[in-house]
Amino acid sequence: MNKLLASALAGAAMIATPAQAQDNDGKLQVKLLGTLVAPDGEITELRTDIVGLPAGTQTEANDNFVPTLAVEYFVAPNVSIETICCLTQHDVDAVSGLPGAELVSDAKVIPATFTAKYHFDVGGAKPYVGAGATYFWWVDVEPGADTIPLGVTRTTFSDEFGLVLQAGLDLPLGENGFGLTVDAKRYFVDTTARWFAGNTLAIETEHKLDPWVLSAGVSYRF
Repeated sequence: MNKLLASALAGAAMIATPAQAQDNDGKLQVKLLGTLVAPDGEITELRTDIVGLPAGTQTEANDNFVPTLAVEYFVAPNVSIETICCLTQHDVDAVSGLPGAELVSDAKVIPATFTAKYHFDVGGAKPYVGAGATYFWWVDVEPGADTIPLGVTRTTFSDEFGLVLQAGLDLPLGENGFGLTVDAKRYFVDTTARWFAGNTLAIETEHKLDPWVLSAGVSYRF
């Protein structure tokens, strides 16, 4: 009986040891990242134009580099849900028709983003892929310097839902929870831009944003 009990305990210990090691990875991971946000910004549709924009007018948004905080919860050893927190600011300039003209200044957006990720364990490094949804919430949009002399008093961007694809790599540094991480996201989201002169809608355009969001930084899992 004692031998049988000892054998059972030994077997239970062998089963529990990997589970305990897996639990030591922790269910929560936070990341502090430096992030390049590189949007498109081109016009895909001109809906209203009482100003008379030159034919072939086209725009682009500038890139920006911002700090980003990511929080990730592991619902299973290889599956996690992640959200990010950041605010990024962009200008929109004309690149044809009115080349060099600043049409939008200091547009600030919070890209509320949730992704589900699958992690591959390849012995140390842990690559992952993911997909999810985003909501672009514009908290401030200012008329561009070159629109104000034309009588523009207010500019708005529409808040919009979109899709996100993601891929990256986590590299643990030892067994204390710290690590390095690189991440790439591609967003698919549009916005409707409107320029007003007083209460009159002067210009309305649809824009493809579709930014690349490229990040690198440090992580801590606990």
